Amino acid sequence: MAEWFVGPVMDKIINACSDYLEDQVGWQTGMKKELERLRENHPKIQAVVFAANQAQISDQNPALNKWIWQLRDAIDEADDVLDEFEYMKLKQQLPKNMEETKKRKFMGFLFESTRKILKIGERVLKRDPNLKRLEEAVQKLDKVSADVTTFLHLLDRAKQEQKEQEVDFYQTRETGSLPKNGLIGRGKDKEFVMQWLRMPSNEEHQALVNGTDLCRKISLLSIVGHGGMGKTTLLQHVYEDEMTKEFDLKMWVCVSNNFDVKKVIADMLESLKKERPRLDTLDALQNSLRTEIMSKKFLLVLDDIWENDEKQDKSKWEKVLVPLAYGSFGSRILVTTRMESVAMMIATVIKKKKETFKLLGLEEDQCLQLLNSHAFADVENPNDYKRLRSIAGEIVKKLSGSPLAAKVIGGILNSSLDETHWKKVLNSDFVTPKLGQDDIFLILRLSYMFLPKHLQNCFAFCSIFRQDYRFDKDDLVKM
Repeated sequence: MAEWFVGPVMDKIINACSDYLEDQVGWQTGMKKELERLRENHPKIQAVVFAANQAQISDQNPALNKWIWQLRDAIDEADDVLDEFEYMKLKQQLPKNMEETKKRKFMGFLFESTRKILKIGERVLKRDPNLKRLEEAVQKLDKVSADVTTFLHLLDRAKQEQKEQEVDFYQTRETGSLPKNGLIGRGKDKEFVMQWLRMPSNEEHQALVNGTDLCRKISLLSIVGHGGMGKTTLLQHVYEDEMTKEFDLKMWVCVSNNFDVKKVIADMLESLKKERPRLDTLDALQNSLRTEIMSKKFLLVLDDIWENDEKQDKSKWEKVLVPLAYGSFGSRILVTTRMESVAMMIATVIKKKKETFKLLGLEEDQCLQLLNSHAFADVENPNDYKRLRSIAGEIVKKLSGSPLAAKVIGGILNSSLDETHWKKVLNSDFVTPKLGQDDIFLILRLSYMFLPKHLQNCFAFCSIFRQDYRFDKDDLVKM
């Protein structure tokens, strides 16, 4: 992220300051030297910040991390002052009224030469009162920038690491994509879910006697596990299994965080009808869903449910699920979530006893198999790379059985079948033996670090938008 402001933003500041200051008396003294020093230090600063970003040196060097933040603050301040200067410049260019414009045109040819002479005198006698702020901002930036020499020694280490990481990412992708997602290590888990879908009819009849309308027609199973455990992948394989053709209807909805009731119901209808419903009100959406599933046996997957406010979310889910009471006996809802509380809440809404299946990490040998399937994708004879396979075995020990970590790191390893590259990944600080619900971001960050620089910048730019923001392609390209 730091590369943004030391690249084009800092370059803009140097050039713009030169334009603003060259017409001032101060340009002949200290300011010129300060801007020249900034020009000289700019490439060094870019190199140090880039190296720190690539090798994550700043994470291990508090002094460097502090300097980068000081640099960012100084650049932001100078950029703000320049924005104000630009605003004042544009404001001054606008005539106060049309009469003044006519007067200027009429009198301009009489006073042009006199104006030039007076301007020279004005420069000597009077300076722009706002120039002081700009000078102070440039001086602050110059002072912080001068400290770059303290960190130049880090470049030698970073250059070596950068050589190890610089791989032609596109060339890797041209040789073929990752293998089709097989369900490595989750065979028993899938079989459990499939057996649940085939729940004996006598249990349904028992529910008919004891339950409410919604309860007696629908069975619920929540798949609970940390991020990256493969909950979605597991249900994708279940959803596409031949056995699910026994259901009259199937719906797959990704719920995600802070969901909207109408959107979730609209997503259900779109999953059924293969087109977006043109309905605006909640009542119209509920009635449409009720009509579609009336007396039909359905399978509904609600993927990635979160909980922000239990009371509010419970009320929202009641509105989402009430039309489902009109489905037929034997209907099933499968939920994926990271939170036990979500499983309890959904069960409460449909008045069912909470039934959960905890998805744990893969066994080490299964995790290694998954990693190797990605690391050696498109390799004819993986067994020829005995040393690399040994390193892969060491890497897997640090992944706590996370399928997502195995896939991501396998893809990174696949970019170069070079022992140095694989050791670099093995020794990376982002691979942690305590991989859990939050630590999966360390693995995703590692995949980001191995992207080409221009793609890193694209991802970093997109991060300023809120979660679930819907991008317009043309607008994004322009940005």
